Amino acid sequence: MARRPQRVTIKHVAADAGVSLQTVSRVINKEPNVRAEMVERVQASIDRLGYVPSIAAQRMGGSRSYLIVALNDRARTIEDWRKREGTDWVDQMLLGGMLTCAEHGYRMIVELVDTHSDHIGRELSAALAALQPDGVILTPPHSHNPLITGLLAEQNIPFARVGSLADGPGFRLTMDDEHAAVLATEHLLALGHTRIGFIAGPGDYEVSGWRIRGWRSAMAAAGQRDDLLAEGDFGYDSGLVAAEHLLAPPEPPTAIVASSEQMAIATLAAARAAGLDVPHDLSLVSFDDTPIVRFTHPPLTAVVQPIAEVSARAVELLIAAESSGERGGAPVVVPAGLTVRGSTAKPRR
Repeated sequence: MARRPQRVTIKHVAADAGVSLQTVSRVINKEPNVRAEMVERVQASIDRLGYVPSIAAQRMGGSRSYLIVALNDRARTIEDWRKREGTDWVDQMLLGGMLTCAEHGYRMIVELVDTHSDHIGRELSAALAALQPDGVILTPPHSHNPLITGLLAEQNIPFARVGSLADGPGFRLTMDDEHAAVLATEHLLALGHTRIGFIAGPGDYEVSGWRIRGWRSAMAAAGQRDDLLAEGDFGYDSGLVAAEHLLAPPEPPTAIVASSEQMAIATLAAARAAGLDVPHDLSLVSFDDTPIVRFTHPPLTAVVQPIAEVSARAVELLIAAESSGERGGAPVVVPAGLTVRGSTAKPRR
């Protein structure tokens, strides 16, 4: 069996350059007050040996861990994975976050934390102590959990709150969910729909309220009723119940906007069970443009949420915070878009 080639380490670089490990670490970390000739000497050894800095080497400087941690909701994420119904939210978050981290010599990992746990403080403290991250990205519902944000602020760890505009510390980032709901509703209104229903997400997510406001504002601007509202929990089963409720009256909506792709797919199933044709009897818009909505029949018109872009921006803010000392500021808005497909059309006359 061929022997595994020996990995070049910081010790090899230090020996080749004739300097201490601490000096190599200071050069790798681009610390100030390192003589130019010393930087050139160490960099020459790095280039000659083909050395790639590891997080352990970078941490030797003591000031940074070069690690960004993203916290996601444990219960919902694991439930979706076990059902094999996971969305690409985590994938897109990693796409934007990991690539941006790599550009700056950082690494990114995902930790799952149950926001409803009685032990969340202890659980999060243990994770922070073990990982010592330079920054943390919070996704809903963690992003507006005062226990989590308070703990991070107390430890002076920079953090970004995705999908939260609540007062408090941390960088705030949104995908302009309210305007995205306006886009979806205005698209349906432009097609000639007047009875447009809305399936909202759970009330413990700030984004749910923003989306309802967007739908209602667009309906009010068009002089249309906004009482065709049902609530789900972003999951398929709740979407099915909500859709059946909206479609039950003698004059059901001719169009529905669903606040997640699972609830949109459930609405598609409910429409077919009721003998309705999509899009001619019922137009349908999904609030997630995940892969599955592109392969339904018909493919679904969907709000495109720029999750990767938001994650990338969050990483940039957290990395910059290390040197700037900033821990918050005005909200950062990365606008969503709308992709029109075969699930929306003019209402049948």
